[in-house]
This record gives sequence, C-alpha cells and structure tokens, in this order.
Amino acid sequence: MIVTAVVAGGWPAPASPASDAVATEGFRPQLVTVSTPTRADKDRLVALGLDLTEHAGHDYVEVVLHRAADELALAGAGFDWQVRIPDLVQRESDLNAANRAYAASTAVSPLPSGRDSYRSLAGYHADMDRLAAEHPGLVRTFALPRKSIEGKTVYAVEIAHDVDAPEDGRPVFLMMGLHHAREWPSGEHAIEFAFDLVRGYGSDDRITSLLKKARVIVVPVVNVDGFEKSFNDGQLVDLRGIDEGGTGSILATPGNAYKRKNCRMADGLAPFANECALASSPGGFGAGVDLNRNYGGFWGGPGAAAEPVQATYHGAAPFSEPETQNIRELISGRQVTGLITNHTFSNLVLRPNGVAPDTTGPDGLPLGDPPDEAAMKELGDRMAAKNGYTSQHSWQLYDTTGTTEDWSYNATGGYGYTFEIGPDEFHPPFPEVVDEYLGAGEYAGKGNREAFLLALENAVDPAAHSVITGKAPAGATLRLKKTFATPTWSGAIADTLDTTMTVGASGGYTWHVNPSTRPVVKARQIRVVGSEPLKRQTYTGTTLPAQPMEREFTVDRAADLLEVRLDWPTPDDLDLYVLRKNADGTLTEVGRSTGSVGEKERVLLDSPALGDYVLRVENWASATPSWELTASLYDATTEEVGGLVENWTLSCERNGKVLQQVPVVVDRGQRVKADLKTCAQKWSQS
Repeated sequence: MIVTAVVAGGWPAPASPASDAVATEGFRPQLVTVSTPTRADKDRLVALGLDLTEHAGHDYVEVVLHRAADELALAGAGFDWQVRIPDLVQRESDLNAANRAYAASTAVSPLPSGRDSYRSLAGYHADMDRLAAEHPGLVRTFALPRKSIEGKTVYAVEIAHDVDAPEDGRPVFLMMGLHHAREWPSGEHAIEFAFDLVRGYGSDDRITSLLKKARVIVVPVVNVDGFEKSFNDGQLVDLRGIDEGGTGSILATPGNAYKRKNCRMADGLAPFANECALASSPGGFGAGVDLNRNYGGFWGGPGAAAEPVQATYHGAAPFSEPETQNIRELISGRQVTGLITNHTFSNLVLRPNGVAPDTTGPDGLPLGDPPDEAAMKELGDRMAAKNGYTSQHSWQLYDTTGTTEDWSYNATGGYGYTFEIGPDEFHPPFPEVVDEYLGAGEYAGKGNREAFLLALENAVDPAAHSVITGKAPAGATLRLKKTFATPTWSGAIADTLDTTMTVGASGGYTWHVNPSTRPVVKARQIRVVGSEPLKRQTYTGTTLPAQPMEREFTVDRAADLLEVRLDWPTPDDLDLYVLRKNADGTLTEVGRSTGSVGEKERVLLDSPALGDYVLRVENWASATPSWELTASLYDATTEEVGGLVENWTLSCERNGKVLQQVPVVVDRGQRVKADLKTCAQKWSQS
C-alpha cells in the first residue's frame, strides 16, 4: 500500500497549534486520490460506501475520508492512495481567509453580478428578488410547489421576453445548482447565468434573440436545507480564532461544511428542530439522501447505495424527497428541451446514460447507448471546447443511477448534461469561481458562460427537438399529455407529462416540444461482433518483473474492432498496454487493461486506424509466468433491439372543458401540423 501526502495545486498546508490540536483529538478529514486502474477496481471502491467525489479518471477516483474508519476500509480492501488535501479543516480555514482578502480588495468582480464572495441562502433569494424587481416583464420569481424537509421554500427565477405572458409555446431551458450541499460554485454559476441573460437583454443581440425564442428557468439552490448547513458551517471554520463578525462561535472542525446530502434524518420522517445541523458526523457524511440518486430513471441500480449511512444513498423510493419532486414537477409541467445541472468538481461535461452500454438492464437486455448519442456527444464536445473540460459519458466516470438527467432525458427526450465545475475541490477560493465562469488562460472570454449559451442555443433549435403547429381558437388552452411507466432497476413508477400553452390572438400556434416517443423505449442499437476474425496473430513469451516485453501488430485493413487479449496460467499480475506508432516514431497509448492479481487482460479499440501498434506486457508479480497474447481484427454489425412509437395526446380546451383530443406522433427534428377543426367548430357554438 502506498500512502503519500500531496497538497493540491501547490496549496500550502502549514502546521499550526490549532491544527495540531485537531490532529491529536482525532482523524483529520482528508481528500485522497485512490488508484483504480480497472473498471473492477472502481466497482470495488463504490461497494465500500465511501464518499466518492466526481473527480475521477480512467485509473483513479478522489474520495473524501471523514473518519479513521474510512481509511481503514480503503486499506482493508487493498487500495493504494495518495493524500491530496491532508486536512480539510485547515483548508477550509485557509479558504475563508483567502476569500475575505479577495472581497476586501475587490470592489466589483468581473462576474455579471459583480459578486466578490459566495452567497448565502438568503443571498440567493435576495438576488433573485432584486432581478425581478429591477426588470419587470423580463424576470419573475416563483416558488416550487414542495417545501423542503425542514419547511423551506425553494425558489426559481424565470427569464424571457414578456415573461408574464401565458405559456406561448416557446421551448424551456432549465439551469440548476446545488443538488449537493457542499458544491457551492454550482449555485454561483447558475445564478450568474441569470444575471448574464438579464444584463445582455437589449444590449446583446445574441442574448436578446434567445430570450425572445425561449424561456429560461434557473433554480440555483435545489437542496436548500443541506446548502444552508454547509455554507453556515463553512463560514465558521477558522483555526486561527478569527471572528470577523465579532460574535458567534468558531469551529475547529468542518462540521457540515462538506455535507453532500439533504436533511432526511430517517426515511419518511421530518427532522426535529435543528436536528440536521447538530447530527453531523465530520463533513456531514452520515445523514441524508443523495438527491442525485433519488430520481426515478433506473433508480436503485449501480452506483447508488441502499444503506442510509452511505454517501450515495438513493432514498426509500424514487422521488421520495421533496427536493427531487420539485424538479420532477417542474420538468413534467414544462417543455424542457435542454437542461444543465451543475456540480463540482472535475472539469467534466457529462451526458447520459449513467451506466455502461454493455450493462444488462432491468429488462434483461444490454442498455446500449442513448438513441441521441451522436447529437448529444457533438453538443457536449462543443461545450467542452469552450471551457476546457472533458466531454464524456457519465458512466466513464463511474456508474450512477437515479440521476437528474438519467430521468429527465429518458422520460422527456430533452437533452440533459451535468457540468462538474473546477479542477480541485468542492468550494475553492472565490476567484476560481470567476475564472471558471468567464474562462481563463486560453479559454479567457469563453468558459462556462459560453458553454451555457451553446446549450441554450441548442434548446431553441427546432432540429434538436420537435414542433407542433396549426390553428385553434384564440384564447384556447392547448394541452399535451401522456402517462407512462418509467423503469427503475427493480420495477417501474408511473410518470405523467402534462404541459399547456395558450393560443394567441391570431389563432395560429407554434409549439416547441420534446419528441412524442421517449428515448428509453426507442430501439437500442446493440453491437454484434463477427465470429471469425479478419486477421489474428498470436504471440507467446515470459516477462520478468519491471522488464516490459513488447510485440508488434499491424492493422493493414479496415476493421470495426481491434481486440487484444492477454492470458497466462498462474494467478499472477500482468498488465497490458496498446500503443500506436506515430509517423515520427513516437508512441501514443490508445488502450490499457490493468486488472488485479489473476485477472486476465483485454483491450478493445473501435475502428482502429491503419498502421503499426505495439503490444506491451508488464509483470507486477514476483514470478515469471509464460503468457499468450492474441491480437484480432473483427467486423461488427449493429442489431436493433426493442423499440416503440408513442404519441402525445393533444387537447384543445376552453375553461377546463375538453373540446377536442387528437393523438400526435412527432420525432426529433420533425414539424407536424395538428388538425383542430372540431375544436374551432365547438368553440364557435359555445
């Protein structure tokens, strides 16, 4: 086992009497980088039930260790790790000092709002109210229907040209923050985008045009209870005994500063007064439901824990929490053609699905890639080109189920993405929030601001959703509705999408909607590999420890797959690397398989480029086993599995009375006309 201390980004971690006191009293909460060279290692790590962050790569996952038992669990499972932030209490104290210094030296930051410090929950509410008060007709605030577990109201802000007009058929773009309490930049970026749109309306042609075409809804704080605890405790951490307000207590532990979940103390029960604030284990790790595992889509599957103490506890049932019910009802009641849910950290743009496509789903078939994979990848890549993040599937980080966009995309067809903001930590120094939003270095002037605008442009693009047009009586209410079963990992739940618009004075209407057939029931493309290889070459050898052995293989014909397998007879630990030879003689790694002891290795490459490849075998055992290496080229075909066609039910109503109903089938990118002549006739007769 390798354990070394590394301070992230060169941050100093100075010793101090207070810090030493904390160390002697107990374990210091830490951020560590755990080595997970294989998919199996990631699965083993998830199974430990530790506090996994969203910062991960192909061979590592960063984990918050809240107590000594967490460290013992890692050690007992045989993991190697590095300590990146050795003392999160000290780090929180240093952050507070840095943020005070920045605020003291900054009159107005470059952010659209000019903020120079993190907002409190009251600060978010005040800013939303201020936007609405100062920009009537463009901005309105509204309360989501469900109060939090502690009885707080969750607020949203809507921004659009003529925002107070009845629903008029424009598409809706939804921006969210703070599902996870400790991820403060996620709320900051959400509300800064609201300020950006408001400031740009009338002065920026691009933004003005977008706000005439769409309605934008921003929910900066989804998890109001958890965020309040995290923010309040985070502001109080000060190991040097500084109390800038002159009153109140100073924390020498992180308290709830690194709380992830909501305030559900026991399933089905509201907490007693102040129970959530007082019940924190170090970091607030124990209590609550992970809201980003509580959505209905594939709820209860891989990457979500069934035990309440675990960091990814999925809750007692799909949508058991009022916070996720709020978002469900918001999306189900509006035609949300695009959404972004913000998190920290990892500098990632993640897209559905949350589980690898070759995973057997609840129906006994491989899940496959989403039917809109090509288009969602293209948009994800374009957004990542503006902020410097990595665009990838959610499952490439690690498996997740019950997440926001796994439900929203598969239930509605509206594109959904998770942004993991920032490279290093949950709530970094505030200047980093500024840089991530506006861009820095080679991304200056771009950043998440530009990525968000690209997502909004996609949400208003008819080619990315569907359009229903026609004529109906002026003032009529049009309703699109469907009820269906949303699959969870062990069954299904009932879902209803029910949206309305009001027909304008002209009698003509254009309604931007999501496709009538949900992605989760559309045909899935499963890849079938040919039984006979186009080319196969077998090599044998032995490899001494620390002395890699290499063989060469040439891809000399077009193929869909290159498969490289490494096998040996003894329970030793061999690893496999596949490298492509470049024109200048250098090598580029294109695949690796580094499993645990006795685990045979396999690398699979899609559409391998023509040229020479180096197959490298490394020995991590003390013995020198004989091995067999096989490289094969294959053709593959795709097979369509399943597939349904669904329809919307379009109603034409007057004062709640249905005058006509028609089924409407419309696919992505299609524009169809609905015949509502019967409604017009009954309208004129009534």
